[in-house]
Amino acid sequence: MAPHYRMPIFSLMSENFDCDFYFGDKMQNPIKKLNYNELKGFKKEFHNVFIRNTFYWQRKSVRLIFKNYDYFVLSGEPFCISYWVILLIAKLLGKKTVTWTHGYYGREGFVKRIVKKTFLKLFTKIMVYSDYSIGLMEKDGIDKRKMFCVANSMDTDNQLVVRDRLKKTDIFSSHFGNDEPIIFYIGRIQKIKRLDLLVESFKKLKNEGVKCNLVIVGKDDENVDLPKIINELGVKDSVWLYGPCYDEATIGEMFYNSAVCVSPGNVGLTSIHAMTYGCPVVTHDNFPYQMPEFEAITPDVTGSFFKMDDVDDMTEKIKIWLAKTPEEREITRAAAYRTIDAKWNIHHQIDVMKKVFV
Repeated sequence: MAPHYRMPIFSLMSENFDCDFYFGDKMQNPIKKLNYNELKGFKKEFHNVFIRNTFYWQRKSVRLIFKNYDYFVLSGEPFCISYWVILLIAKLLGKKTVTWTHGYYGREGFVKRIVKKTFLKLFTKIMVYSDYSIGLMEKDGIDKRKMFCVANSMDTDNQLVVRDRLKKTDIFSSHFGNDEPIIFYIGRIQKIKRLDLLVESFKKLKNEGVKCNLVIVGKDDENVDLPKIINELGVKDSVWLYGPCYDEATIGEMFYNSAVCVSPGNVGLTSIHAMTYGCPVVTHDNFPYQMPEFEAITPDVTGSFFKMDDVDDMTEKIKIWLAKTPEEREITRAAAYRTIDAKWNIHHQIDVMKKVFV
């Protein structure tokens, strides 16, 4: 399916390439779809038929392989049975195929790794989100010459407009009534994000006399019940459960005025979001259980990695960023900007695609 946050890169693709877009209609998660009316080149939505909740077939999609396109771009989803059919026909017809994929995570078991390897080798070229994944795939015998790191991005151009207007504000001090540094989280509130560990770490910081406040922005999708956890630990007065926020100017203001963004579970696009606005990121160090965007973080420069599920280590890493002087904070901000502007943006992705679609 086409998630709404892909609109910026899809739109820029439509400006740079003569391309048509076809999407499935749903997946097994609540992610919002993009508005097809806003995307030049959108042709059709296919119906995804699920088989035992894991495998699925995209109805009427196989016939596309007989159209006169130079490249056929598929997501790297081996659970889609119709993709295998498309790839096999493409091989017979000598047509070029590209996958846009997470690739290997590093936690694949023997069977899953064999399936992924077989699937990926069927493609002419492979666009992967991270160099970490490319390294794993190369070790498993996939030709590095056919792999390209396309990174990932958000709404780059709009976010840069917001970034240029950012300044120090009282968005947090007016709420808490103090100027203590802010530990920040934004994203869906899910069990996999381990926000219970973040609150526990925050309690530990308060017990040690470290001055700070905690702000959590997002919707509780899985009945995590953070208010209960916060009340049980007795830190309610220093925690702001902001709720969901979709206003980019407000989100940018929060990141800019925070000392550190912490994602105890996998970090994903939150790291790109945070660093776009100059905020360092703390997350866990078990990379096979991370999302590709962890690669944007440079330890001790734009963030830190702590031992997975280790509250004590997470607390120590958070302390480092809470203790930064204003001058040191500006150095971190500048480094984060450079990282995003060099690679994790829609324009870099288009530059990579121009090397792929030749």
